[in-house]
Amino acid sequence: MSIKSFLIKQAARYISKQKNGQALKGLQYQEKIRKELVAVGQATAYGKDHQFDKIVDYASFKQQVPLVDYEALRPYVERINAGEENVLWKGRPKYYAKTSGTTSGAKYIPLTKESIPNHFGTARNAVFNYIAQTGKVDFMDGKMIFLSGSPELEKKGDILLGRLSGISNHLVPNWVKGNQLPSYETNCIEDWEEKLDRIVEETMNADMRLISGIPPWVQMYYERLLERTGKKTVLEVFPNLSIFVYGGVNFEPYREKLESLVGGRIPSVETYPASEGFIAYQDQQDAPGLLLNVNSGIFFEFIPADQYFSEHPPRLSLAEVELGVNYALVLNTNAGLWGYSIGDTVQFISKDPYRILVTGRIKHYISAFGEHVIGKEVEQALLEALEVEPAKVVEFSVAPQVTPPEGGKPYHEWWIAFDQLPQNLELLAERLDLAMRKQNIYYEDLVRDKILQPLKIRPVPADAFRQYMKSIGKLGGQNKVPRLADDRKIADKLRELFPSA
Repeated sequence: MSIKSFLIKQAARYISKQKNGQALKGLQYQEKIRKELVAVGQATAYGKDHQFDKIVDYASFKQQVPLVDYEALRPYVERINAGEENVLWKGRPKYYAKTSGTTSGAKYIPLTKESIPNHFGTARNAVFNYIAQTGKVDFMDGKMIFLSGSPELEKKGDILLGRLSGISNHLVPNWVKGNQLPSYETNCIEDWEEKLDRIVEETMNADMRLISGIPPWVQMYYERLLERTGKKTVLEVFPNLSIFVYGGVNFEPYREKLESLVGGRIPSVETYPASEGFIAYQDQQDAPGLLLNVNSGIFFEFIPADQYFSEHPPRLSLAEVELGVNYALVLNTNAGLWGYSIGDTVQFISKDPYRILVTGRIKHYISAFGEHVIGKEVEQALLEALEVEPAKVVEFSVAPQVTPPEGGKPYHEWWIAFDQLPQNLELLAERLDLAMRKQNIYYEDLVRDKILQPLKIRPVPADAFRQYMKSIGKLGGQNKVPRLADDRKIADKLRELFPSA
């Protein structure tokens, strides 16, 4: 063990103990953060417009802080861009994290001096917690690869602007920089295919020990790496590879394929970062769930997902949540986001401490017939079906077929990219439909009452969704394929690309 690893191990033990202690006092820290945010917010333009001086408790907080999306904050962001200070938060942001808007182009999410530790301190805490739990620290002496967006930053007015993963490249601490790959120059390549080739070139002979990234893009890296080296498994190329850090999507649908490429199972740490804030991370190696970041500048609120689109949806504090309920997540942050719905849904599996599962996106669902199917349900149903009728699935997406061109009743259409087809595709579809009926009682009622036909599978080639992402200009980086859509934009594009499916 090097001196650096020895010192990191000591720091990891201290920080892990500190964070785990805070997690057991989640309600106290949430109340403290709410008061601190409001105290600062009172002096901002947003706080004055919404009379933050009237806030004395959580009930009055909900009265004065409206539930918003980005469009409601856009006028305030434009005031910041014009040079105004103390608009959403004190002073001016240090950065903007640029994300794709669903309705009106790019969104610019502020990062402030106060919020930056939430993003980058939490990433450190997740890895340090793993070290403290397992005692494993030798990976800190080897190379680490972070598959991310370009670190090249633009300017929006006088504020630096880029993808969150790109901004993070500029904030990597010096004690990590010497171990980090790929190089800055390679990370700046915008074309994903070219960038991937360069990453393989730079890393194939390195002592790689930690790999971090979104699973589908890590899979592409592994495949390209094995193709280039002629090896059968990643562990033959990187015998000291010992940890995989990931986030952004559910790992389970990718697990079998990734472990096949790696040549076995290696320890992993799941994280839940977003441009709006680093929300949670895996704190246990032997149990499910992510530890909610209760003391990191974010005051959390929760809306029961089945009431989200009602005229006056209920907003709950952490003290009011229940286990097993699907909630839409709302953030109030020290970056100046107030009552901000980020579009994700979560379920609590523990209150002592507060641990969550990420269940999907509030806008990524199917409810064309009133069934309100969510991401967690389709992912779990597919895993159950594959236990009975094995196959190797690369990626999938589900859409409603309301007016089937072949006639008959509507159904759910599953577009599945197979690396290896099942022996009996019809049996897999049958098992999948049964699993879905178990997952969602509304879907069960619709199929039982013959309002819907049982689901249909459209098999497509293993690289189908990569072709799809490339066709819409979103190949690589942090981009993800939605598992569910209440419209047919993805399905129709796949039909265009693969007319024989």
